[in-house]
Amino acid sequence: MPPDAGRAAEKVARQSYGKLIAFLAARSRDVPAAEDALSEALASALRAWPERGIPGNPEAWLLVAARRNLMQATRHRTVEAKAQTTILIAFEEAEERMNEAGKAIFPDERLKLLFACTHPAIDSSVHTALMLQTVLGIEARTIARTFVVSPDTMSQRLVRAKAKIRDAGIPFAVPPRPALPGRLAAVLSAIYAAYGLGWDGLDGEEERHSLAGEAIWLGRALLAVLPDEPEAIGLLSLMLHCEARRNARRDSDGRYVPLDEQDTAAWNAIMIAEADSLLRKAGSFNRFGPFQCQAAIQSVHAARRLSGKTDWQALTTLYAALVMMKPTLGAHVSQAAVIGRALNAAAGLKRLDQLDPSAVASYQPYWAVRAFLLSQAGDDTAAAGAYMTAIGLSDSPAVRDFLAGRLKEALL
Repeated sequence: MPPDAGRAAEKVARQSYGKLIAFLAARSRDVPAAEDALSEALASALRAWPERGIPGNPEAWLLVAARRNLMQATRHRTVEAKAQTTILIAFEEAEERMNEAGKAIFPDERLKLLFACTHPAIDSSVHTALMLQTVLGIEARTIARTFVVSPDTMSQRLVRAKAKIRDAGIPFAVPPRPALPGRLAAVLSAIYAAYGLGWDGLDGEEERHSLAGEAIWLGRALLAVLPDEPEAIGLLSLMLHCEARRNARRDSDGRYVPLDEQDTAAWNAIMIAEADSLLRKAGSFNRFGPFQCQAAIQSVHAARRLSGKTDWQALTTLYAALVMMKPTLGAHVSQAAVIGRALNAAAGLKRLDQLDPSAVASYQPYWAVRAFLLSQAGDDTAAAGAYMTAIGLSDSPAVRDFLAGRLKEALL
């Protein structure tokens, strides 16, 4: 098989998976069946494209193939004729919306699928994981690693949740405003989790960068539907602030560069300006939430581009607010790091010592921050031990190399 055909199929799968699944599932009300149909379509593409050539619009080709697969599967199951007819009409309409060039003109239903995944009938503990897989096509083993559970356990949870969507007839729609707040919080968290997975691709993988871009797209799409939701605005601001620094996270040799040492000239000034404009808009609603707070934190860091220094005291105030609103382990560790810079290393270490030892035992950022603060406090022996733990817990070669350099300094 020519490598171009295989790469084309992989590219479409990566870039269009969620859009195609959402469109198919929104009409069939059956996420597993939509996934099976698309999987078969991708397999067909790998067989057909090497012989016939890559189609002008691979996404359109896959949509038609998956639609046919889904209809065939529907006919083989015992279902009501009315349901069959409804599905058939929906997909025939979709096919008719393809223009002469074969370009798919079909609505992007990913937001509806996001809200379906956060329906109250589904266990809230699986909301984010379900959205990461169905909407963005992230593999169960990657999600399992993020949630610190076994791949088998995560796969079982996802299978049960998808079956619940089908069996309970959960609607694919943005919920009415009275039901929106609780559902929206879960959607925002899932989008940010997706961005986080893309952001954590520290070694330049194309798919990680693509995932971060997909999360930003979802943030923009959500804001287009809900323009007056300050936390949706805050989330987009937060992601743009982080994305603006992507090119500065590596030096010319590919080495990891921590935030406070990055060359601000490499930051994307246009993206930062948009992020700050969004943050001001969110603030006009006088409903301050955790995503706005995190965006404000990133805005303070971005201000170093103009002032030449970081306002650590402002960051201390913002992190105090964040841990009150959303006391996650990450927020507490970051707060300790900021206190260590704003006051002194001892104060930061004191805050770290207040955290549950069992919770931080395998949390890499905790050990990296602890190592830095111990080194600043002059306890090089303890710092070396913390650096070694942080290195062992890191998945990124670039971060491990950076920490190894800090470890070497501590041992000198």
